[in-house]
Amino acid sequence: MLWRPEEHVPLTRQEWDPDTARDAIAEIVADAEAAADDGTWPNHPLDEVAQDERYCSVYLGGAGMIWGLHKLGSSIDVTTALSAVLRRYRASAAGEEAEHPPSLLLGETGILAVAQKLNAPVADQGRLADLVRANREHETWELLFGSPGTMIAARACGLAHEWRDSAELLYNHWDPSTDMWTHDLYGEIRPFLGAGHGFASNVQALRGYVDDDVLRARVTRLLTRTAHYEDGLVNWAPMNRPWSEQEPTIRVQWCHGAPGMIITLADLMPPDLAISGGELTWRAGPLRKGSGLCHGTAGNGFAFLKLYELTGDPSWLDRGRRFAMHAISQVARDRRHYGRGRYTLWTGDIGAALYVKACLDADPAFPITDMF
Repeated sequence: MLWRPEEHVPLTRQEWDPDTARDAIAEIVADAEAAADDGTWPNHPLDEVAQDERYCSVYLGGAGMIWGLHKLGSSIDVTTALSAVLRRYRASAAGEEAEHPPSLLLGETGILAVAQKLNAPVADQGRLADLVRANREHETWELLFGSPGTMIAARACGLAHEWRDSAELLYNHWDPSTDMWTHDLYGEIRPFLGAGHGFASNVQALRGYVDDDVLRARVTRLLTRTAHYEDGLVNWAPMNRPWSEQEPTIRVQWCHGAPGMIITLADLMPPDLAISGGELTWRAGPLRKGSGLCHGTAGNGFAFLKLYELTGDPSWLDRGRRFAMHAISQVARDRRHYGRGRYTLWTGDIGAALYVKACLDADPAFPITDMF
């Protein structure tokens, strides 16, 4: 089985309506603005984090929310909010955020990169460069904690030397015999394939440093070898291990599985693989977990926008927009159930709103990793 039906839900019957889409974006932005508290937002029960903590990061915290709101045209005071976020982070970083300041998605690198991209006075390019350099050989070799994440920050913020220095080390660590990296993550070697922690995002970080033809050859070898086919559809297991060992953990998400492969590598993989992975994403349907980017309906929907860009076939844009309508319904459902929004960029309502806007604009750029 290429996906687990219990992870997915039937697609809403509501057709694409641009006015409904714009209204949903405005409602999400207004709700987030009203819930802001000194640059942070309350945690949500679905994120399974401490309810009495206030996070600061790009992934679950204030920096990601501020960046997303800015991209959506919010009038939030970026200067004041980012000053508060950075002050809070440095005083008492919470939980996993305290473990590794150079992390793009969980640490200070992400906060400083947002500050620089939004021209906030707390931006500190020197400190950001130091963090990027300190992270060049982090043992995870993946997006969340490692150099692929800090390379994205360096490239977005004009740190060309630091980006190229990290890229050289990342490329040299790429094993030509397996076409993989070794990801020492959470105390265990985990040969992840996907966008969240593995191969796909590493390749994306190397764009511009390694020639596309070289990337394409190595991507094609690995993704062809690790693809699992059934009835004209294709998916990838989370790790570079036999499919039979991983069936209980199979995912169809941005972080693990076909959607993330397409979002990061569609133009570098054989077109038939990309299209078959897109058909799988459509057939599986929206994710039960929610509307967000990392492991939600919005994240999967970006695969359709990438395929529209790749093929020019308007049916992919239509499918993406149907997923957007479903994500809107999920945001509204969860707000009714919990009596509040879900205030994160990667798992919550702002990520969904950015996806809805992307469907309005027919823009396939994925937040942060494609478009910072």
